[in-house]
Amino acid sequence: MSQQDTSKPPSRLPAFLQGVDLAVVTAFACIVVLLLVGSLYSSSFLSPEYLLQQLQVGSFLAMAATGMMLVILLGQIDLSIPWLITIGAMMSTAAAGWGAWGPVFAIPVGILSGMAFGLVNGIGVAYLRVPSMIFTLGTNAVMQGLMVVRTGGAAPQDMSTDSMHDLATGRLIGGIPNPLWIWVLIGAATVFVLKRTTFGRALYAIGNRERAAYLSGVHTRRIVVLAFVISGALSAFGGVLLAGYSTKAYQGMGDPYLLPAIAAVVLGGTSILGGRGTYLGTVAGVILITLLQSILAIVQMPEAGRQVIYGATIVAMLLLYGRSARMRT
Repeated sequence: MSQQDTSKPPSRLPAFLQGVDLAVVTAFACIVVLLLVGSLYSSSFLSPEYLLQQLQVGSFLAMAATGMMLVILLGQIDLSIPWLITIGAMMSTAAAGWGAWGPVFAIPVGILSGMAFGLVNGIGVAYLRVPSMIFTLGTNAVMQGLMVVRTGGAAPQDMSTDSMHDLATGRLIGGIPNPLWIWVLIGAATVFVLKRTTFGRALYAIGNRERAAYLSGVHTRRIVVLAFVISGALSAFGGVLLAGYSTKAYQGMGDPYLLPAIAAVVLGGTSILGGRGTYLGTVAGVILITLLQSILAIVQMPEAGRQVIYGATIVAMLLLYGRSARMRT
């Protein structure tokens, strides 16, 4: 009798659903609904070519969302995503004009620029103990000012290199867009890191209780810095791909990606309070947001309406996860 009293109560879920992340299942169910809704507005919405095009566009968002997920798992947030994307695009196209070797250094320079500002973010949050929301917002403003100084306040005329354009628009293998293959590789690496490495386990531990992780021997400050560096690199790489896709860089090209990146992560079941989430959920969130953007474009929803939808989604998920976290404690 005492053994029954101390045992864990049985789950109310059916046996085949136990161990399944319901947030991920819900996200994929919403994707199916959006596909059906989109097919009502456009006969070509379900065509393979159109869906591949949407996945290609979604891969740019996926770069920022992947880095954002790592930061959110820590219980932090990175609001410098817009200008990390822009600085990656603008610095890569600027480096393309550095003589004969410019095209060779273009992509690395763009990514390293994002890593540098990611390092600044990480140091500010981990060592200076400034709240990530405030520090990354300030870093975003600094990057914006630096790029305005560089361009003299005008839109730059820097053009992407042929390799950047091919990377963003080409189809080298099986007719699949190159950005989609890049997303697959980065996604596989992210899953491996989260599931099989000490760094991945530390992300979840810090997100659940940073002090407990520190007392257990985790170098919490190093982990936080590294997460922000990776976020900066991935966002800047997304900017490089965007520059290649549009053949040039311009100011503010990363502005439309902040709320969708956060929304994609939280829609996929990653707790915005940290410590919980899977990359499969982020993949589902990116696809969901991409399809939603496509449908809103078809029905000609104004940009203001789209921002309201993204913001309401984030607030709703924050309330949901906040309540569930209080119930667990």
